[in-house]
Formats: sequence, C-alpha cells, structure tokens
Amino acid sequence: MTGRGAQLPLDLHHRPAMGREDFLVSPSNAEAVRWIDLWPDWPGPAVVLVGPPGSGKTHLAQVWRARTGAEVFAGEIGAPGPAVLVDDVDRRTDDEALFHLYNALNSAGGHILFTADVPPARWAGRLRDLVSRLSAAPNVRIQAPDEPLIAAVMAKMFSDRQLSVAPEVLSFLVTRMERSFAEARSLVAALDAASLSAKRAVTLPLARDVLAARGQEI
Repeated sequence: MTGRGAQLPLDLHHRPAMGREDFLVSPSNAEAVRWIDLWPDWPGPAVVLVGPPGSGKTHLAQVWRARTGAEVFAGEIGAPGPAVLVDDVDRRTDDEALFHLYNALNSAGGHILFTADVPPARWAGRLRDLVSRLSAAPNVRIQAPDEPLIAAVMAKMFSDRQLSVAPEVLSFLVTRMERSFAEARSLVAALDAASLSAKRAVTLPLARDVLAARGQEI
C-alpha cells in the first residue's frame, strides 16, 4: 500500500466510453483494456473478462458493446449478429444455449465477450464442452482497483457532488479505506452528508471524523 501521507498520482488516462462516463485506465485494468482495443483481431471467437464485483468489467464490456454494436444475450438469439455480449456467464444456467451461441459465432467468424467473477476453469456442475471452450479462450483478469484508480474515481464522485477535495485528503482516505468502488461510493456519500450537516468543507479533520465514526483505522 502507498505510505500514509504520500501523494497519489492522479494522471490516469481517460478513455471515452461511447456515451457513458469516462473509463479510467490503470495498471489494474490495462490488460483488459488492451484486449478490448485488440478487437476485432482476437485470436478466436471469445474473450472472457474475469474480475471481482465492482472491478469495472461490466463497464468495460459496455464500452466494447457500444463500439461493436453487440447484442446482449438474454437466453436466446435466433440469428446472432457478428458480436454478442454475455454478462455474468458464471452465474447463468442456460449452458446449452450458450454453447450453441458459441458455435454459431465461431462458424460465422463473429465474436463474443463474456464477463465473469470466476474463471471457467473453476466452474462446477456446468456443461463440460462449454467450460472447455471458454477455458481455452483468453481469460483476461481485471484486478481489484489500485489506489490511484480509487483516488481518481473518488475525485470524480466528489466533483459530481460539487465538492472540491484537495489531493492530500484523497491520499489520506485511499490509504485507509477498503479498496473497492462500493466503499468509495459509500465513503463519498458519508463525507458529503457530514459536510452538509456540519457546514464544513471536506478537509483532513472532517475526513478523520468520518472515518472514526465508521470505525476505520485513522
């Protein structure tokens, strides 16, 4: 972890997200972004984005969908187009339909982007042929967000609430919080509420008070 009091670099690269909020690129997701940019020159019909909840894989999949015009698989597509998105494939139960979709896109030279929390090799009780195909496809891992990415996301969240927060406050928060987007949203909301209630700016003293009230280490 970054040392306490250290300044976090916030010069992350912003990529346009095709009508959605900008997608921030950091070392935790750069490999996944590279595979999205590689399309349509994938080595096979499918890529599987694997990452924990809140890691940004669904957001990145939507960037790919906007770029490709991909259909979203909802259980059955009669005549699939050249690109299809399947979210949360590890939670689905329609393996026969997914296997048929994979074969149809493979035969037609199309592409499928899958997202999953757990890689196919670790699925249990699933159709063996489907697991085999997806395990052989590129499984691209998105890591939990790193500290610079969390800091940049929180800076945008504060900005969206018309709050100006100094870099040293962001550094203080990020080095003491759970590293997840869910925690970032929760903490920003708590600081916004505390700022309004106390009629104080979001400063280091207020950040210390809010973290203490949440039972987090200061």
